[in-house]
Amino acid sequence: MELYTPVLALILLAAGFAVFSVIMSAIVGPKRYNRAKVDSYECGIEPTPQPLGGGRFPVKYYITAMMFIVFDIETIFLIPWAVQFDKLGVFGLVEMVVFIATVFVAYVYVWRRGGLDWD
Repeated sequence: MELYTPVLALILLAAGFAVFSVIMSAIVGPKRYNRAKVDSYECGIEPTPQPLGGGRFPVKYYITAMMFIVFDIETIFLIPWAVQFDKLGVFGLVEMVVFIATVFVAYVYVWRRGGLDWD
């Protein structure tokens, strides 16, 4: 347990600092609200009024999110693979080529469908 004492102390110190910072910013921080501060922010696009029953979101938001997830997952798989490349041998190389080919097909599909065009 003695080995974990510094780690636990550091976790408690970090959590205490985070809680202290949030509380102090709420108490001491300026409270000047205006329309720009309370308005929602969507990637630099001015929000448009929505119809009463709700509205349809542009598909580009979802495509951008999905592309981010695809490349994030690719990075999650590539980094450990690169670290253990020598131990994996030919099997690891073939598996990564198959994985990269699948990601490339998804990328080409989105590119051909116009998902990467910013109007």
